[in-house]
Amino acid sequence: MKANGKPSNENPHYHRTYGFKCRRHKTVKTILQVENDPNDAFLLQHAMRRARIANPIQVVTDGQQAIDYLQGAGKFADRVKFPFPCLVLLDLNLAYVRGLDVLRWIRQQPGMALAVIMLTACGSEADIAEAYRLGASAFLTKPSEASKLEEMVEAIRDFWLTYNTLPQESSSESGLELVVRHVPSFTACFAGRPGSRMNGVSRAKRPRPAKGRL
Repeated sequence: MKANGKPSNENPHYHRTYGFKCRRHKTVKTILQVENDPNDAFLLQHAMRRARIANPIQVVTDGQQAIDYLQGAGKFADRVKFPFPCLVLLDLNLAYVRGLDVLRWIRQQPGMALAVIMLTACGSEADIAEAYRLGASAFLTKPSEASKLEEMVEAIRDFWLTYNTLPQESSSESGLELVVRHVPSFTACFAGRPGSRMNGVSRAKRPRPAKGRL
């Protein structure tokens, strides 16, 4: 403990937090969770709190709400109350607009440089292939065990909220600046080979491009 009463980073019991700040406004960026199951939404948020993720979380429950939120349309027009996110956790199975269609819409928007992680309780090989074809940043299966869910969230934290850097051309809206009070050991990263495991989380295989094509 330091003399001013604030915890020291050298204290092994100090609870460190992780997050991103906007380059321009120096505010912690928001995570958008798109989830139609309230129980799954609660469990994921609980795991994120246990992982000491500092980013505030906004939750919408269907695909159309996700699009409206990202557009700042309707009840989401107030960007102070509903900030543009740095990361989207997008459920595959949604009402009104499917998760894959939300992903397709995001990738069609000029300058919307967003990391989008697809989440599902069970996904087919066709769903996985389509998600990556449309530009998913990752495709993860939601574990049923709480301990495995926490490991998955820690993997998201370590890579997407610590090491990953987005392009700067969209800095007016979604550009990010890394803010980490402590750099953890590099124990989880999505840059491994397809099919590798990260902290016990299986990584779905990306479809390989045809020979002779990039």
